[in-house]
Amino acid sequence: MALVTGAARGIGAAAVRALCAKGYRVVAVDGCAGDGPERPAGVSYALATKGELEELADDHPGAVVPSVADVRDADELAEAAALAVARFGRLDAVVAAAAVIVGGRPLWETPAAHVHTLWETDVLGVWNTAAACVPHLLAGPEPGGCRFVAVASAAGSHGLFRLSAYTMAKHAVVGLVRGLAADLVGTGVTAVAVSPGSTRTPMLSATADLYALDTMDAFASSQLLRRLIDPAEIAATIAFCCSPEGGVLNGSVVSADGGFTP
Repeated sequence: MALVTGAARGIGAAAVRALCAKGYRVVAVDGCAGDGPERPAGVSYALATKGELEELADDHPGAVVPSVADVRDADELAEAAALAVARFGRLDAVVAAAAVIVGGRPLWETPAAHVHTLWETDVLGVWNTAAACVPHLLAGPEPGGCRFVAVASAAGSHGLFRLSAYTMAKHAVVGLVRGLAADLVGTGVTAVAVSPGSTRTPMLSATADLYALDTMDAFASSQLLRRLIDPAEIAATIAFCCSPEGGVLNGSVVSADGGFTP
């Protein structure tokens, strides 16, 4: 049984679908802020909606339970994790995919509020997810098969132009996962980060807007694949990381970036 954050669309939604195809039942978590005032400071594009989350659940009747929760709120995530255990009796896999993009200026011109947004959502959101869910993984009947997967980014390894705060945040996610993997030594539970390249998602479209590009397809030239990655491709990698066989990746950063070259 699994819990996925950032689940209403993009890589998160694709991860839900991929896990369902593997037989998991999933609590699908999303803040569902849409284009309302609940969006973090500096986020200029519409986030996912409750309707999108409910549509994902409707597509997988009985297998997906929607849960509206903001990853910045540790209490809301604790409630979502408790919901997973209450509904399914156990929790075996967790995918922390929730994130936002803010940027478009050099570091010295980046507003402090934008830095806080990326830190609170993209980093502490993963921290809060782990803090809420890992105890349930450890308490389950088969912790040796339990997995925690965080979605990082190629930005975790490469500096990106006018995205210093985002680069910092994703690098922090990599460090968080490595520290978590060390804390889990001897438990059987493992932790891994998956670092996508330019993937066809609403967040990449927002990134194109930050760079004043006409289309997100312009990012394909930065990948050796010479095309954008589909969210389902990243989700397939995530699903493997969640599998028993995926335990060998403990503490690793899996580059699923199509040969990203900044």
